Amino acid sequence: MPWKERSVIDERLQFVARRPAGEAMAELCRKFGISRKTGYKIFDRDQECGLEGLTDRSRRPYRYANQLPFQVENYILNVKREHSSWGARKIREKLIRRFSDIPIPAKSTIHAVLDRYGLVERRCRAFLLPASGRKTA
Repeated sequence: MPWKERSVIDERLQFVARRPAGEAMAELCRKFGISRKTGYKIFDRDQECGLEGLTDRSRRPYRYANQLPFQVENYILNVKREHSSWGARKIREKLIRRFSDIPIPAKSTIHAVLDRYGLVERRCRAFLLPASGRKTA
């Protein structure tokens, strides 16, 4: 006899169908191997949205708490394009003079924005000689 394959939605449908039949929520959750909190969440979503409420929802956040404002990020990129030799420190000073009403990002954040858009060249580390002038292994 082959294994029965069930999708998550089929399991949730079966769970929701057995609830109005009079089974207690705690017992029903135990049979399906889920917590009561999850059971109530599935049942409430079915009541609110119907069959569509039983599908998985996106876990992507609605907003990102520490994301730079769009205007500030654009300003950073425009300044770097105008003055290609400027680094994050100098761009930050220009931001401080231009925007006094918003919190100014740190130098490292500005550098991260420039790096994300490929406007920063990575330097290779120089081989340093010790004070005596001899190479170390």
